[in-house]
Amino acid sequence: MKFKLIYPKWEKLDRQTRFTLPPHGPVVMAAALPNYVDVEFVDENVQEINFDESVDFVGISMMLTAQIKRGWEIAAAFRKKGIKVIFGGIATMLHAEEMQEHADSVFLGEVEGRLERVFEDFKEGKLQKVYNYMWDFPPIESVGTARRGILKRDLYNYRGVQMVDLMHASRGCRFNCYPCCTRFLGGKKFRPRPYDKVVEELANIDNNRLFIVDNSLAQDKDWEIGLFKEMIPLKKKWCSHPIEDNDKVLDLAAQAGAWFVYQTIFDSSDFIRERIKRYHDYGIAVEGSILLGLDYHTEDYIKKWMDFLLDIELDMAEFTILTPFVHTRTFDDLHNAGRIISYDWNDYTCGKVVFQPKMMTPEKLQEMYYYCWDRFYEEEPANYKMFKMLKKVMDKEKADGTYKPRVRE
Repeated sequence: MKFKLIYPKWEKLDRQTRFTLPPHGPVVMAAALPNYVDVEFVDENVQEINFDESVDFVGISMMLTAQIKRGWEIAAAFRKKGIKVIFGGIATMLHAEEMQEHADSVFLGEVEGRLERVFEDFKEGKLQKVYNYMWDFPPIESVGTARRGILKRDLYNYRGVQMVDLMHASRGCRFNCYPCCTRFLGGKKFRPRPYDKVVEELANIDNNRLFIVDNSLAQDKDWEIGLFKEMIPLKKKWCSHPIEDNDKVLDLAAQAGAWFVYQTIFDSSDFIRERIKRYHDYGIAVEGSILLGLDYHTEDYIKKWMDFLLDIELDMAEFTILTPFVHTRTFDDLHNAGRIISYDWNDYTCGKVVFQPKMMTPEKLQEMYYYCWDRFYEEEPANYKMFKMLKKVMDKEKADGTYKPRVRE
């Protein structure tokens, strides 16, 4: 059976450094496919889709809300040819009902141990409209190594420099952050993978640079300590979301190859200043993740916040606009208050204002978004800051003998 798996393109953030990372959802799904399925993967962000190719079945994996409408267009083109289409991924789970209007089938939930039934049903002409495994999580021990062989690896680099591969060491999240939908998707219980499974996957990734995509590593200190100890011999270089603010944890993370973290900067407190300093003390760079548009944000507040962000010497920063993704507290609050001004999913890029802010007009918030990007990178452009971070990781690789130049001219 020839199965074409597609990852739709989406609009990137304005001002953001332009590079494309290999997607994670499709390679996780591919690892769970039955052995008789011949899968071809197309990432539309770096490849063209051949709509005339002969295939038996099409899967469209969508992680982001901003991919949804393009996914519908792709599905319509294949269905017009009589080819059945199944949707999956995070965005499908968030928009399950409207997704059913645009595909022959939708898959909801985690895939391990569940795809055999889907493909048997397809072969027998009994494909179901919905396969719903939401919150019926497979044993975390069953999560194996993702099938990265489906990727065209030479397409994922930044100016000839090898970019990171994505992997995850856990699922679920015990936190309940205001703009986040992770608890809806993966449950409110932290589900760490066994160390041996994580190490096996890390060791089998033919790339020294990784992005551990867990929502936060700072969910269980003892687990972090054990994980980092197991990772040290691998000599991988990795980035992640927050790491526990603990001397032993940070020291082990640095030894295990922590390169930089994405750290949410939610105010201009001494706590945040010290948090960034401690990462730096252990040689871990910080890319600040700054969310604009909360109800207490005024123009003056944001401008003073920018002074603080420049003062704490972030290595990089990514500015986004509060976006009311469905199944979040943000969506519930803004929708119920009648403050959402656009339900066009193409606008849900985190770079466009789709709601009425409390302390300014939508136009002013959009203006402040560009102001922050421009001011932060005024003296050193984003490309230059990115180069400095890449140079640091290459220097570390050269020091421990793991540097592998991979350049695509």
